Amino acid sequence: MPTRTKKRAKAGYMISAVAELYKLHPQTLRLYERVGLLKPSRSLGNTRLYTDSDLERLDVILTLARDMGVNLAGIEIILNMREKMIEMEHQMEEFAHVVQQELSRVASRTDDHPPRHAIVRATPRVIRVPIREG
Repeated sequence: MPTRTKKRAKAGYMISAVAELYKLHPQTLRLYERVGLLKPSRSLGNTRLYTDSDLERLDVILTLARDMGVNLAGIEIILNMREKMIEMEHQMEEFAHVVQQELSRVASRTDDHPPRHAIVRATPRVIRVPIREG
């Protein structure tokens, strides 16, 4: 698309290129920014510049609005929940990784070296935790 490449600025796409690409009026993009759904960066001359990440977010916004009939307040709630879910997913992956490392560390210990201060000798039990990939 020549328009998209021609209007490309250092940090992203200008509002006119994005509006044309998505068949939107520039005022619609300004509205999305005003209500907090989009946060384009600004050039030194204060021109809105939309990054690829902004365009991905705009894709989601337009799918929710056009295809699913969700209003702006609903879109905001959905986007916020989506971000929180992604953050929680990353935290769970980190936790699972730490647990897996600890389980591996415990499993690698041999029974030849029981704890010196133990009253009763205990055999460590290894519990396998499945890691969901995905």
